[in-house]
Amino acid sequence: MAYFLGIDIGTYETKGCLIDDKFRIVKTAVRQHTLSTPHPGWAEHDADEIWWRDFVAIARDLLSKVEKGQLAAVGCSAIAPTMLPVDQSGRPLRPAILYGIDTRAYREIEELTEILGIEWIQKHCWNLLSSQAVGPKILWFKKNEPALYKNTWKIMTATSYLVFKLTGKVVIDFYTASSFTPLLDLNRLCWNKDLAQLLVSPDQLPDLKWTTEVAGVVTKESSAETGIPAGTPVIVGTADAAAEFVSTGAGQPGDTMIMLGSTVFFIEQTEQPLVSKTMWSSVFLHPNTYCIAGGMATGGALTRWFRDHFAVEELREEATSKTSAYEILWKRASQVPPGSSGVLVLPYFSGERTPINDPRARGVIAGLTIAHGKYHLYRALLEGVAFGIRHNIEHLEQAQKVSQIFMVGGGVKNGLWLEIISSTLNKPILIPPITIGASYGDALLAAISQRAITVGEIKSLFNESYKIVYPNKNWFEIYNQYYVIYHNLWSCIKDWIHKLADLGSV
Repeated sequence: MAYFLGIDIGTYETKGCLIDDKFRIVKTAVRQHTLSTPHPGWAEHDADEIWWRDFVAIARDLLSKVEKGQLAAVGCSAIAPTMLPVDQSGRPLRPAILYGIDTRAYREIEELTEILGIEWIQKHCWNLLSSQAVGPKILWFKKNEPALYKNTWKIMTATSYLVFKLTGKVVIDFYTASSFTPLLDLNRLCWNKDLAQLLVSPDQLPDLKWTTEVAGVVTKESSAETGIPAGTPVIVGTADAAAEFVSTGAGQPGDTMIMLGSTVFFIEQTEQPLVSKTMWSSVFLHPNTYCIAGGMATGGALTRWFRDHFAVEELREEATSKTSAYEILWKRASQVPPGSSGVLVLPYFSGERTPINDPRARGVIAGLTIAHGKYHLYRALLEGVAFGIRHNIEHLEQAQKVSQIFMVGGGVKNGLWLEIISSTLNKPILIPPITIGASYGDALLAAISQRAITVGEIKSLFNESYKIVYPNKNWFEIYNQYYVIYHNLWSCIKDWIHKLADLGSV
C-alpha cells in the first residue's frame, strides 16, 4: 500500500489529507489558527508559529499509523501569494504579509504603476498591479523596514517556505509566481532582471518550476520534526485555490472553480493566455495550460465576523447541542425573504480584489430600518457575497465562456448560501462528493508527480456523484433587481468611502 500526503495552510485553519493508492481518503486532520491584523488594512501570519507548527502537528497526526516506506510523496499548498523575507539561515525576518486582503501597499501600487507604465506591466506580466501583487509589498518592505530588507536573503511565499523547511530547496510554481507582479515575465517564464534595483534581484527569489515537479526530498532534520521519512519526495506545490481546483475534478477549458472559504477565489481554465484588465491571467499548473482567475477579499470571513460579534445566542446554543452556530444562523435566515427585505451589502470589508481592484474599498450595509433584525443582516451578507461572485463570473465570461461551475470550501456546508449563489448566477453548481478541498488536491498532485494518476482521470474517481444545486427561478428574478443596485451603488459612493478609509487609517 502506498500513500500520498497533502497539507494546506489557510487563512484561519490548516487541513491535512492522507490518501491511499486508490485515491481514497484514509484520514484527515484540521488545526485552527489566528490571523493577525496589527493595523487597518494589514494581514499577517507568523511563518514558524502558524505555518510550520501546523504542518508538523498535522503530518505527525496523519502519519501515526503509516509504516516506513509506504509514503510515496508529499504535496503542500497555502494561501497565496504571501511575502515572506528570510535571512541567510532561512529564518523569517518578520511576519509574512498576506495576499490581497493585506492592502497596506496601495501607495506602492500607484508608484510602481507610474514608474513602469500600464502598457509595460500588462505586456510583460499580463496583469495590472493590485493588492494581490507581491511587487508593491516588497517595495513597501524596502521603504518602511530598510534594515530588514538589507538582511534579506530570499523572498518566499508560504508554499515555498514549507518546501524549504522540508527539503532545503527554495522553489515556487509558475502559477503562484504569476502573482509576484511585476517581477515575473509571463511571456518568457523567467524573473525580470531589469527590476533588481527597484525591488529585488532574481537570485533573491525562488527557483521557478512546475507544480508537480519534485522539488527535493525530506531531510533528516525535517524528518525528525515531522515524522515524514527522510528521502520522501516533496513536490513544488502551489497556491491553495489551484489545489482546490484539482480536487473538484475540473480540468477542461471552461471549467470554473469557486472556492468559498474565508475569501472567495475563482479559477477558469482556458485554452490559451487571455489578458483581462480586471481579472488575473496566468499559466496554470502544467506546461501549456492556462487560466484566468479572480478573488474577493471576503467570503466566509464575513460570516465569521457576524458570528463572533452578533451571534451570542447561537454560540450558546452551539455549546449545548451538536449544531454549529453557523448552521443555526443560516437556517433562521432562510425564513427571511430573498432580498432581505431591502437590505443590501457591499462585501468590501477588507478592501476588494477583482473585479473592482480597490484596496481602499470598504464594506457598506444599505437599506437598514428599525424593522430589520439580525437574520435580515445575516442573509444580506450571504447575498452580498453572491452578488460579488456574479460580478466576477461576468468578468470571467468576458474572456471565455464558463462551461461548468464547481464549488468547494467551507461555505458549501451552508445550504442557504448555495441556493442564493446558484439563483443569483442563474446557473447550476456542482459540489464534488469530497469537499475537503486543497489538501485533497495536494495529495492528488503528489500522486500525479509519481505518475499514479493523471489530471484527466481525477473526475472519474467521483463516478459522476456530484451534488447539483439548481437556481430558484423566482429568486433569480428578485436578485436581478437587487444586482442592478449592487452594480451601481459602489460607483456612486466610492469617493466618500475612500475619504472614510483615509480617516480610518490615521
